[in-house]
Amino acid sequence: MVIEPIIKGVVARSAHPYGCEASIQNQIQFAKKATQIKNGPKRVLILGASSGFGLAARIALTFGGSQADTIGVSFERGPSDKGVGTAGWYNNIFFKQEAEKEGRKAINIIGDAFSQDTRDQVIEAIETYFEGEVDLIIYSLATGVRPNPETGEKWVSSIKPIGDNVTGATVMLDTDEWQETTIEAATEDEIEATIKVMGGSDWESWVDTLINSESIAEGCKTIAFSYIGSEANYPIYRNGTLGWAKVDLHQASHSLNLKLANFNGSAHATVCKALVTKASVFIPTFTPYIMALYRAMKEDGTHEGCIEQMQRLFSDKLYNHEPIPVDAERLIRMDDWEMKPNVQQRVTELMSQMNATNFKDIGDFQGYKQEFMQLNGFDVDGVDYQQDITLEQLTTLEP
Repeated sequence: MVIEPIIKGVVARSAHPYGCEASIQNQIQFAKKATQIKNGPKRVLILGASSGFGLAARIALTFGGSQADTIGVSFERGPSDKGVGTAGWYNNIFFKQEAEKEGRKAINIIGDAFSQDTRDQVIEAIETYFEGEVDLIIYSLATGVRPNPETGEKWVSSIKPIGDNVTGATVMLDTDEWQETTIEAATEDEIEATIKVMGGSDWESWVDTLINSESIAEGCKTIAFSYIGSEANYPIYRNGTLGWAKVDLHQASHSLNLKLANFNGSAHATVCKALVTKASVFIPTFTPYIMALYRAMKEDGTHEGCIEQMQRLFSDKLYNHEPIPVDAERLIRMDDWEMKPNVQQRVTELMSQMNATNFKDIGDFQGYKQEFMQLNGFDVDGVDYQQDITLEQLTTLEP
């Protein structure tokens, strides 16, 4: 069969295995040539390791100077009679292959990061492969549902404004059409559920689990990824349910920082720039901002993708500086280039001009669409997308 992209709204329903492989190799080559990570961690646990920032962090730490061994946790689906499986499934496979070529350990645990069974598997893997301790814990889970650990009932997040309804545009990636939508304000229950799913309580619970299992090494650090954004997206982000969840995440970093101080370690929320990830494409009304930002930052010469962000995080912020550079709220600001006044002024200009008929010309729609496609293994240079691939061939690939 020839694997073609299947997109519904902002969801990819197919993935190209060998496009994923080429994308992994491209990111590895960048990490090897970039400013190298010095005095970095050697034993890293990544919760949410199969795409986006989690995958890029794994690549940067393995190939970008630290020479780290990694345990990656993700919830992915392999090939079956229902389809070829998810991009993350193949990212795990091809990352592991490349890491092992260079003598690095790369353990993939496929499972629900919210389940006790997965936590037990992680602790066992730390004991088996890491001599019982981790040096860095990266929390990069992106999900819309989380079970209540006490009752088993599910919290479901809602990406909505708080207080007032918000109207804005989203670009449907299956039709490339600009669609005006009005998002109703969240209820109190929706706010609470979103904080439970996307806030800091699960991150803190994971670290508590590792502390209780005596899996924390001296000097161990933990980070989780966040976003703040500019005034242009405050209504749906900072002042919405997502923003409130991120405030909860930031507060959790302070609590965890006190706990890890007992190991001479630290905890930080890391504020990244706006990027196309499998999570960000779901944010209503966010697309025009990202398209304008991509154009502005490319004009400024400061545009970064996930791998560039993560390599700079570890080489310039988390490990090569003491103390770690943070803002007044102890946040590591990887959005520093996004928030440059000249960049934000340009974003405001572009967004004021953008509408349903001209958004492809005003914003960087091509860059936005290409990054989305590449998340799923499509539109990657050097890949033969007409090759015949069988399910039997794919089922021989094991994560």
